[in-house]
Amino acid sequence: RNQQSGATSARSAPSYASPASLRRWRRAPAFCAAMGACLSIAGPLPQQRALFFPDRAMPCRQALKGQPCRRKHCTYEHDASRSSLMQLLAVIGDATTTLDVCVFTITCNELADAIIAAAKRKVRVRVITDDIQATSQGSDVSELARTPGVTLRTDHQKEAHMHHKFALVDGTTLVNGSFNWTRAAVLTNYENVAITSGAPGLIGEYTREFERLWRAFA
Repeated sequence: RNQQSGATSARSAPSYASPASLRRWRRAPAFCAAMGACLSIAGPLPQQRALFFPDRAMPCRQALKGQPCRRKHCTYEHDASRSSLMQLLAVIGDATTTLDVCVFTITCNELADAIIAAAKRKVRVRVITDDIQATSQGSDVSELARTPGVTLRTDHQKEAHMHHKFALVDGTTLVNGSFNWTRAAVLTNYENVAITSGAPGLIGEYTREFERLWRAFA
């Protein structure tokens, strides 16, 4: 503030400014230029969305294949906009180079099938999971371990669990949250999944954690 005349500098907003004057200040060329410079330095903003469970039903197998369902009274889900699992499967299905999965347990056949499908597309697939859960009833881990193109490691620690729940798609998209990759998590539990891309700092942290565990469980 100019102490001689009481005029307010155009370069900074006064602490006593009214809402109207603040709006005018924020439209000023100097403010717009400064904000543009900040956004330019920071780069594009991350793309984020959240999925919530439970779903009302498992997805229809025909719908997952992109084919029409011929059942007259099919009780499975056909609309991806109403199915968090179908949206999660689509993210995994977008993998073109790498898919790194680090989850406590895998008993949901649809998710296991998506991992296997990625390997068949020549995507490099690595899976880290808990050794105790790997042998639990309904686990898909043994099938994944037999799948060509899928490399799998467990923690080998009876006194502790490998309890992470995240995945990295092409090293650029992070999938993480409370969601275990199980049918119960899809249909029964209240769960969440966050899908983030365009956040190299955060995704880099998860990538380093995956690589650390991959080496530790070799």
